[in-house]
Amino acid sequence: MAPKWRDLADKLAERIRSGEYAPGQRLPHIRDLVATGEGSKSTVHAAYKALEAEGLVTSSRGHGTVVRPPAALQRLGIDRYDKAKWRDGDEVAFIADRVASGRPHHRGDQTQTVSRVEATATVATALGLQPGTEVYARARLVKESGHPTHTLTSYYRPEHVEGTRLVDPAPGPAGRGGGFRVLYDAGYEIDHMREELFARSATTEEVKLLQLPGGEAVVELHRTAFTTDGTVVEFAIGVHAASRFRWTYDFAVPDSARRRGKPS
Repeated sequence: MAPKWRDLADKLAERIRSGEYAPGQRLPHIRDLVATGEGSKSTVHAAYKALEAEGLVTSSRGHGTVVRPPAALQRLGIDRYDKAKWRDGDEVAFIADRVASGRPHHRGDQTQTVSRVEATATVATALGLQPGTEVYARARLVKESGHPTHTLTSYYRPEHVEGTRLVDPAPGPAGRGGGFRVLYDAGYEIDHMREELFARSATTEEVKLLQLPGGEAVVELHRTAFTTDGTVVEFAIGVHAASRFRWTYDFAVPDSARRRGKPS
């Protein structure tokens, strides 16, 4: 026989899948289910933890246990960096993802802190500096409907951003068009990028910050932005809750033989 918490978890999961509990809706308080005879406090708690581990709900202090959206947020590939979005408009990258996913967005969904820090070996290598050199770190926490989805910390050489909005710690994107527009206005137009992705276990701090269920992995992103002459003007490290994103890349298939002028 399955333990009682498993039976309760299956019952609640069926209610979630049927729509009885809608995305964003908070499940009953544990004490209320105990009062209606669904089981002891430990039974209900174990059922809720199982639902969280299965990706059906999120739990956090102050918000309770809430049903997750039914689909992961679409995380665009190269299209999220389309210059027309940020140079000519005001659609910064995380907002481009929300638009593509048909999900609501607010500029206040991004908060940030800015500080001068000593570059780690990884950051220093990316920016072409010696480890320990001071750089600006612009750390953002991005949320959707009040729940964190990912962090992104961008690192800059001081001479590239000193005196710009990128070192202003005010909440939200760095003005119209965000950070790429600030660099563009400063004379550093982004020409091409490199993104590296890998999955790993979350740290204790990341579990707390991203409100992750037990055992959920994260996807770490390393993004390097170059100007036409190869100058690196931003190196960013993002940490994404693995179950909250669907990564999409759409690109032309290269043909190196044609580029070298060889017959196909």
